Amino acid sequence: MQSGFLIPAGASVDVMHHESQSCAMGVGQRHTLCISDVAFGGAGVGRIGDLAVFVPFVAVGEAVEVELIEIKRRYARGRLVSVSTPSTTRVTPPCPHFGQCGGCQYQHLEYTTQLRLKQKQVTDLIERVGHLADPRVHPVFASPRQFGYRNRLMVRSQWNKIEERPVVGFLRQESRLVVDVEECLIAEPALNKELAQIRQAPPPRGGLKVVLRVLPEGWEVPPDSFFQNNQFLLPSLVEVIRAALRESGVRYLADVYCGVGFFAIELAREVKSFVGIECDKRAIAAARTNAAARGIENGEFVTGMAEEYLPGLLARFGSERAAVILDPPRVGCHPKVLAHLRATRPSQVLYVSCHPATLARDLNVLCSDGIYQLVGVQPLDMFPQTQHIECVADVRLADSRISELALDQRPVFCRGPD
Repeated sequence: MQSGFLIPAGASVDVMHHESQSCAMGVGQRHTLCISDVAFGGAGVGRIGDLAVFVPFVAVGEAVEVELIEIKRRYARGRLVSVSTPSTTRVTPPCPHFGQCGGCQYQHLEYTTQLRLKQKQVTDLIERVGHLADPRVHPVFASPRQFGYRNRLMVRSQWNKIEERPVVGFLRQESRLVVDVEECLIAEPALNKELAQIRQAPPPRGGLKVVLRVLPEGWEVPPDSFFQNNQFLLPSLVEVIRAALRESGVRYLADVYCGVGFFAIELAREVKSFVGIECDKRAIAAARTNAAARGIENGEFVTGMAEEYLPGLLARFGSERAAVILDPPRVGCHPKVLAHLRATRPSQVLYVSCHPATLARDLNVLCSDGIYQLVGVQPLDMFPQTQHIECVADVRLADSRISELALDQRPVFCRGPD
């Protein structure tokens, strides 16, 4: 990599600063920074004096030139102009749209570096937001595919007034404008074929917004229902949860936010009985079909809000023999769900999350006052090249006599990246 590596125009970043320093800095000023860390979200951390500066598309140890583009009372924004001293972990991004398209943040980093970075980010968030010391965040499971893995895309079109033509692709990093993209390198090949078909006959004045999906084989999934977007790492995700269930010895399972029933169905034979809870009626109907297709008869799926069903369900199962799987949206769990868990105290909570910040926040609630103990967190890289990371947090009742063997010799949790 040559000195002076350029980042595409439009890449920008949040810059925290003290009010006393804001007057000394102006829009358009350029500064040379040494990057000491990369925070969750993809922004590298440098300093101007005692001022922390966050910069996208950088690596730890690099010297970079940054131009400030916006300054406010508590933060400023800037863009990376060039890399003066590149890191040995920097690679050439294979996608020509990297830095403009908002889909990827880490294509400039070798894959092993991405995995180490994500493990540190999850650890930092759980310690800082969750206020949990020594959260036991294990090495990230690598995805079998670093590219060509994503089975869902949101494609948009817009009218380019300057060039007087429609553009079809994805939103830019820092605006609502659309980047014209012929091929998405992280998408499964079948989606790129669909994208090519859309590009051949786009709406004449823009306005297209369509979701492209490759449906998982053998699973019924309604159009708007959730399913994991990386089928190649999905078996590892199930095995992490299965190992934790077996270790805890629970006999009953509540799958909260169950969607089309994936976890409950995959884990049904590990327990005596299960119940899946989901507010989406079409997803529940699909879950029942998916269970019947696999001969799963030791459980049921119910339509409703988790905060309404959970207390009665755990009373029926017996909390001391029950585990709860939480797989909420990115915003995290409803506060009432967390309150019910703290009140009813199931033996184990397995929290599956694609957003470690909201995971950390909810773990803080679950583990406050010493009611629950965090046994460990297993990240899985369901989203290579991007800022996102999937995590499974294993939480147990603090008085459930978790042994040091359980804490320190968890064979599945301790398996590192390939």
